[in-house]
Amino acid sequence: MKKILFFSHNNNKIKEVKKLFNEIKINIFSLHDFPRILEPDETGTSFEENAKIKSSYGYKKLKFPCFADDSGICISALNYFPGVESRRFLEKNGSHEKTFKIIINKTKEISNFKAYFQTSISLTFNNESIFFKGVVRGKISSEPKGKYGFHYDPIFIPKGSKKTFGEMTIEEKNKISHRAC
Repeated sequence: MKKILFFSHNNNKIKEVKKLFNEIKINIFSLHDFPRILEPDETGTSFEENAKIKSSYGYKKLKFPCFADDSGICISALNYFPGVESRRFLEKNGSHEKTFKIIINKTKEISNFKAYFQTSISLTFNNESIFFKGVVRGKISSEPKGKYGFHYDPIFIPKGSKKTFGEMTIEEKNKISHRAC
């Protein structure tokens, strides 16, 4: 069986990625399997740069193929912020509830609910990196909904759906998410 490292500590992302690869005979490891490997600083200014920083680092440490993603939500009413700052924006505000309130209030204030999730994935092997990009367009909901997913999932409704990602099971989300594109 072939092996690959998904360079992440995020349990929710790991579950989603492993579900995507359910049918393929590849042994997917995560950083939980290699507790001594630390994560490098994500100093890139784009999703692609941050993904490459992580996948290249993982490949150099373990010498087998490694992929990493950098993902975020881009909100029209906030000039496509937080983008690559998505995780730090949540941390800066101190809670999901406070962050959601800021976003929902701003989208209501200017009546612009458009948003999209983007991911860039970098796969590194043989000291080369290749990239994949996924985008799912949608809108910000009027209130947080759902108990599934993570981070911004409870306030994002993908185009063509009435449910937020937070209301979808992993299987439902994986059919249309930015990581599945």
